[in-house]
Amino acid sequence: MVRVLVAVCNGSEEIETVTPVDVLRRAGVEVILAASGESLLVTMSRGIKLQADSLLSAQSSEGWDMVVVPGGPGASNLRDDQHLTNILKDQNSSGKWIASICASPVVVLKAHGLLEGVRATCYPALAAELPGRSEDRVVVDRNIITSQGPATSLDFSLELVNTLLGQEARNEVAQKVLFSPLS
Repeated sequence: MVRVLVAVCNGSEEIETVTPVDVLRRAGVEVILAASGESLLVTMSRGIKLQADSLLSAQSSEGWDMVVVPGGPGASNLRDDQHLTNILKDQNSSGKWIASICASPVVVLKAHGLLEGVRATCYPALAAELPGRSEDRVVVDRNIITSQGPATSLDFSLELVNTLLGQEARNEVAQKVLFSPLS
């Protein structure tokens, strides 16, 4: 069984959190939504309350095929979570997948040295903080997948399925959700 950890915290962007969880689960992936801090209930960036499956502090670094880090104004909370930092560093040193969207490629991954020599993208307002930022909606380089923001969440999520399960699984989920990529 393919296993993915999705980190979440107060201030995480709703679309960037829920879309990967939904799309990956539609593809049959086991997804654990893990909250930073001491409560399973988090308040997202637009005030929506979300119940996590587990706390990040209860998760080990082992057994994850991918770790997903959403953006939003709460990205600094994820950056400062030592449990997530340890998981991301272990994931990276093992060459396992890390996926990050919006502000989190800069605020979380770059802050911990995980984007060194990696081609990436992020939210356009943070472009100055990511020299060489790609204009692509989704970028895959080495073991890192990055994306620009809320509007690219479905592209991003389908790329996660493609990366973990292949093009056929990606196309099947895309068809089920009536996805038609921008030209």
